[in-house]
Amino acid sequence: MRLAGKVAVVTGAASGMGLAIARLFVGEGARVVAADWNAERLDKVVTELSKTGSILPSHGNIADQATAEGLVDLAITNFGQLDILCNNAGVMDYMQGLDELSDDIWRKVMGINLDGPMFTSRRALPGMLKRGTGSIINIASTAALHGGCAGVAYTTSKHALVGLTRSTAWMYAKRGIRCNAICPGATATNIQESMAMDRLSPVGGARAGEFNALVPVVLDPGDIASLALFLASDESRHISGAIIPADGGWSAA
Repeated sequence: MRLAGKVAVVTGAASGMGLAIARLFVGEGARVVAADWNAERLDKVVTELSKTGSILPSHGNIADQATAEGLVDLAITNFGQLDILCNNAGVMDYMQGLDELSDDIWRKVMGINLDGPMFTSRRALPGMLKRGTGSIINIASTAALHGGCAGVAYTTSKHALVGLTRSTAWMYAKRGIRCNAICPGATATNIQESMAMDRLSPVGGARAGEFNALVPVVLDPGDIASLALFLASDESRHISGAIIPADGGWSAA
């Protein structure tokens, strides 16, 4: 078991990449706190995974500071430590360019995609620093590397998440803390559920469609989970500050 004895928090764990990550982490021996805003889905996941390992649910919106910090507290209270933090929860925008961008979409996307990972990471660091070990994994996006595959809010949030990753990796490189980002390309998830189709920008959607037409392959969530497992495990003990595309070569275009 590659994560035996370790404790992990996984956000956005009720579906898609987060579910695949939580399932793999539990299967590899980690005790997991699984977080998601969708209580019904999360309860089903916990019922399934508790048959094979140790997992606790936490319902709520990661953009809320108390909710985000509570995930770390829940892990430490119940399992005594936190070794792995996987910031996976994310939400799409409506493909709006800056001229169309509404304040509510900007705040929603930034809250979930950037504030949430900052809140959880900041809360996790004191315990990790005290123990001299910890792995933070941020799930970014191809949109963190390019400007063409989404709207301005989503793209900005994922670029900022890369900045958060690099700064964290550098700041704590000599203190045992690692921080890396995975940049998935097109992946078969249900993130589109966060997009109200009647609010999609036809202009922005068409422009993004030109870039998205270059997608060479659609990944399975398990592909991202396998990479997250490597970054969570001691096998990657000297890897930090890495921004890793997982997109079948899309970012090579």
